[in-house]
Parts: sequence; C-alpha cells; structure tokens
Amino acid sequence: MIFSQNIQKNNFIINTILEVNFNFDVIFIQEPSWTTIRFIFNSENCKGVPLVGILNHPNWLTFAREFNLANDSSRVITYINIRLSFLCFSLCKDIINHKDILLISFFNNNVCFWIMNIYSDSSHSALKYLKDSEANIQNLLIMAGNFNIRDSI
Repeated sequence: MIFSQNIQKNNFIINTILEVNFNFDVIFIQEPSWTTIRFIFNSENCKGVPLVGILNHPNWLTFAREFNLANDSSRVITYINIRLSFLCFSLCKDIINHKDILLISFFNNNVCFWIMNIYSDSSHSALKYLKDSEANIQNLLIMAGNFNIRDSI
C-alpha cells in the first residue's frame, strides 16, 4: 500500500505519519521541512556551517535529494518500509534529474520496477520536465504526488 501526502513543511505531521502508518509499504511526502540538524565547526568558520536534513525514522528507508543552499531544496521525499529492504531500492538521478521528482527503482524476481514521487509547483516545472524528457521507463508501477493542477472552472 502507498500513502501520499503534502505536509506543508510540518515536521509534526511527518513524524505522526511515520509512527502511525507502519502498515504502508511506501510513503510519498511533498513539501517536507528541511531543518538544521546541527552546526559543523571547522577551522574556516568558528560559528559552524549548518547541517540541514529531513526527518528520519528507524522503521523507514529515506530517499531524498541532497539539500542545496544555493537553490531551492527538493520538495519530495520518499519513505520505504524497512521490511521491504530486501528489494534493493535505489534513487535514480541519472535517469530523471529534477529536484522535485524522485524516481526509485527496485528489483523483484530479477525484474526492475519503478515508483515516482512528484511535486509540481505553480509553474508546473516538474511536469514540463517529464514532458520534455525522453526517458522511457518500463515497469513504472506508480507516479503520485502533488501535481497542483487546478480546474479553472
């Protein structure tokens, strides 16, 4: 079973989802909260540089792109239930390389399958990227997320 939710940068919601929904296999989160975990001190900066990350949980494998201070951070993360770790999940940035799309592969009976978590902003940049990309992804089981497509009527 797959659960998908836009949490609007609320760590309380994501923590509750991870604690309560252990029966789910996959959790797609849109708009996670990137927070400072701690400061890393070095010889060049005595005040330290922030180590920024997302909420992890021992019962879930966490998949996210790296945080980047120079531009907007990713607005999607995916959690895979730890009981499915034998399926060898892998983040595939070499096939789909967009900050708001997570393409994750896994193997079952020597066949590669894919799941995709998407956040499309008001300018639909992720959807335009998918439309313009020529990636041919066979065995895509699910593409879910927050598409932000509103009916004008």
